[in-house]
Amino acid sequence: MELSRSTSRIPPVYRAVMAAAGPIVRWWGRLEVVGLDLLPLEGATIVPANHDSAWDPVVIAFAARRQRQIQALAKDTLWRNALLRRVLDGMGQIPVRRGKADMDALDAAVQCLSHGGCLGIFPEGTRSQGRQLRARSGVGRLAHAVPQARIVCAAVSGTVDIARFPRRPRLKVTFFEPTPAPPAESAIELAARLTAELRAVAPVPAAGQDS
Repeated sequence: MELSRSTSRIPPVYRAVMAAAGPIVRWWGRLEVVGLDLLPLEGATIVPANHDSAWDPVVIAFAARRQRQIQALAKDTLWRNALLRRVLDGMGQIPVRRGKADMDALDAAVQCLSHGGCLGIFPEGTRSQGRQLRARSGVGRLAHAVPQARIVCAAVSGTVDIARFPRRPRLKVTFFEPTPAPPAESAIELAARLTAELRAVAPVPAAGQDS
């Protein structure tokens, strides 16, 4: 497949992580990808996703790798490890202080989108761990701040089974466009709508199945 201008600019660290994840995600996980053509090759794009496993960002990024590099908002505690910090920075990930109104992270995310980037975000804020979580307003605030950004949801399933050796998981990432926004939709209403639509495709796994 001929690479787009967007994928041709993917940094070496990002490519290396995707290559390392390949055997786990594609072979062991038997990844199925649906709707990848909906992810635009260029331009500001927000990719909201459900969050059930620590593997979710890797699996979604791998599913999109031939189309776009997805920069993601990730909890800032991951940067405490020096080696992991170098990897995350090399991949263009954005640290966010969870549970707080992190304006620095929001500004960095807006800048990413304003420069035509593709940004992944979990509207629920953290892993579900068998719970139905309320949406947080972050994704709605980003959409309002960069109204030209397209929104393409990524519903991911099967990731909670990746570490359940010898049981092989069946990973699936479904990209889809959300329903049109109603008039005067607030940031939190947008986040709640996206979360509901994601969970309609990828329901919360039962408690005790998170990984």
